[in-house]
Amino acid sequence: MTRLHVNVDHVATLRQARGINYPDPVPAASICEMAGAQGITIHLREDRRHIIDRDLEIMRKVVTTVLNLEMAATDEMIGIARAVHPDICTLVPEKREERTTEGGLSVAGDLDTVTAAVRSLKEADISVSLFIDPSRKEIEASREAGADIVELHTGDYCEAPAAERARQMDRLIEAATIATDLGLRVAAGHGLHYHNVAPVARIPEIEELNIGHSIIARAVFTGLENAVRQMLEAMGEL
Repeated sequence: MTRLHVNVDHVATLRQARGINYPDPVPAASICEMAGAQGITIHLREDRRHIIDRDLEIMRKVVTTVLNLEMAATDEMIGIARAVHPDICTLVPEKREERTTEGGLSVAGDLDTVTAAVRSLKEADISVSLFIDPSRKEIEASREAGADIVELHTGDYCEAPAAERARQMDRLIEAATIATDLGLRVAAGHGLHYHNVAPVARIPEIEELNIGHSIIARAVFTGLENAVRQMLEAMGEL
């Protein structure tokens, strides 16, 4: 069974676009849980462009499944995470000028920084996931850094032309196998939508998918509860 964790960042994006107090991502998270999502993911960015500190603090109190906090490996974010104590922290790369996370974290290229961040979070009894490209080098570095989970970046698969898609799927399958063999739990996400999610959900080593934009976009037309249930159906979980 592959679990669905819904990222509700883009509910907050709508709110922040007008600088008002709605729509609120907190009740959105509860609706996702009631619709069958087994976790809620939010990204507290350094520029607070969507999720803000208040959202994180309230969600920690009301989320009844799993709260996954995506964040950069900075002193500020590590301090916030240790104080609020989400169930999982996923370390991701972050650039202010990007629209969304553009690729995996360079664990191998910045091993000392990542290892220190992982250690600090695990000392607070928080499970740590690293969002990485599906490569042996990054998986092995993630294990060396002490991570519990790797989240495989699925962007190359999602954006590949039809002739290239099978090769990108093979990369994900191989990466998931390597990670599992090294004792790491495996998640995946980025760019997944209703028409490309099924093959990823069928990879047996992948325990959970983090999906946000496509669900929130469909919710505009169908409502959030229906959008979550339709994603679970697309994954083969309903």
